[in-house]
This record gives sequence, C-alpha cells and structure tokens, in this order.
Amino acid sequence: MLQSTELTEDVKWGVPCYTYNGQNVVGIGGFKSYLGLWFFQGALLKDKKHVLINAQEGTTKALRQWRTQSAKEIKPAAIKTYVREAIQLVKDGKKIGSQKKKPLAVSPN
Repeated sequence: MLQSTELTEDVKWGVPCYTYNGQNVVGIGGFKSYLGLWFFQGALLKDKKHVLINAQEGTTKALRQWRTQSAKEIKPAAIKTYVREAIQLVKDGKKIGSQKKKPLAVSPN
C-alpha cells in the first residue's frame, strides 16, 4: 500500500521506513500484540478518525502511532488519507522540531 505512493522505501532501525525528499514520513513496526504505523509528524495530522496515539506521552513531541491488532482493522483507504496528508506536511515544510536542550552548567572547581 505504501509502495503505491510517492514515498521512497528504506530500512531504518531495522524496520521499513518511508521518506519523501529524504525526510521520514511513516514507518512500520510489527510487535507481538499489534502492527504500528509511525507518523513522524503525526501530531500535525488532523486525525479525523481518532486513531493516532502518543506512545511516550511527555517525551515524544511529533511522532504518533496508529496501532492495529488484526488484519480486519487495517483500512487501506483511511491509511492512504493519513499518508497523503503526512506527505503534504513535508511538501509544505511543516514540522515539529526537537527542542534543544539547555547546556549543563558546570561549576569551575
């Protein structure tokens, strides 16, 4: 399904990752209890179906997951809608950047 889009398939962190112009858009990961689609700028997606979750609340700023626990839950048309929107975010240059950490103060002893 993702191969029919304008995304480029790659392997990052040992799992399929799909990019647009070198920017991560969506990744796929299989686990014991679910299959997850990671939208790298998922926090910016409209999420009209209310399927996206923040797997690490308080830590993750942009990344959102869409989890499915059975093949019956996979809705290709809905997934393609989310993927198209995610691609458009990249085209429009919209993203949530990582926050820069403040330098650690070291006392001069």
